[in-house]
Amino acid sequence: MQHPRLFPSPIAALATLLLLVGASAMALELDGEAVQGGLIFGTVNPGDQVFLDDTEIMVSSDGRFVIGFGRDETGQRSLRVQETGGAVASRTLAIATREYQVERVDGLPPKTVTPDPADLERIRQEQEMVVAARARRAENTDYSVGFTWPAEGRISGVYGSQRVLNGEPGRPHFGLDIAAPTGSPVYAPADGVITMTHPDMYFSGGTIILDHGQGLSSTFLHLSKILVEAGAVVKKGDLIAEIGSTGRASGPHLDWRMNWMDQRVDPQLLLETPPPSP
Repeated sequence: MQHPRLFPSPIAALATLLLLVGASAMALELDGEAVQGGLIFGTVNPGDQVFLDDTEIMVSSDGRFVIGFGRDETGQRSLRVQETGGAVASRTLAIATREYQVERVDGLPPKTVTPDPADLERIRQEQEMVVAARARRAENTDYSVGFTWPAEGRISGVYGSQRVLNGEPGRPHFGLDIAAPTGSPVYAPADGVITMTHPDMYFSGGTIILDHGQGLSSTFLHLSKILVEAGAVVKKGDLIAEIGSTGRASGPHLDWRMNWMDQRVDPQLLLETPPPSP
């Protein structure tokens, strides 16, 4: 597997910002991009408070934090830092927009495109499980080790694309698809804690959720085999599963998704190069 950068991004990281307030220096370092689906990793002085608009952002004891932006987010956000001594500084983040692909996926079993009413209760219960697993808000900053590709293969689907399923427009795709044969290994892209595993969810089949800290998590879908249990602590590069085509899938691939809080973000923006070939 390739060696990732710390907080990698396909576009040059934002320059370090040093805010001087009065006689004291307020350090605010930002790495990432304010773009739809993007993440920004930040560092402030230990003890400082960080606010995105009017919402306080979790900051670790050593001053690290992360914020993310949804697929369709537009406009401007205000990032405000309140120093322990009382000084305040702010930064305006203008969200850059993106163009998304439209893809057709045909040949899916009709019941997986339009679920049978008898399956709706199962789907609801599984959605509640996912929401609960992603609700973890730990101060740990496992994401700080950087991210690497969780699998080898061909990119077969990208974040933000609009899919037409058996001729019917579906919800936007929020994951990064890596096509590879069933049984191909899936590795943890960064450190974290396994918060949920499920062998066969209606839409996503074999599923794992991996929490990276401060509301940032990865989800891995369509797995043929799960090799970890909920509560396990994993390190970047640990083997956690095998690729499959379970759930709603037209062929074997890994669907890697990421969330920051309730925002769905693009994992590919954390990586500079295509995935390595098998």
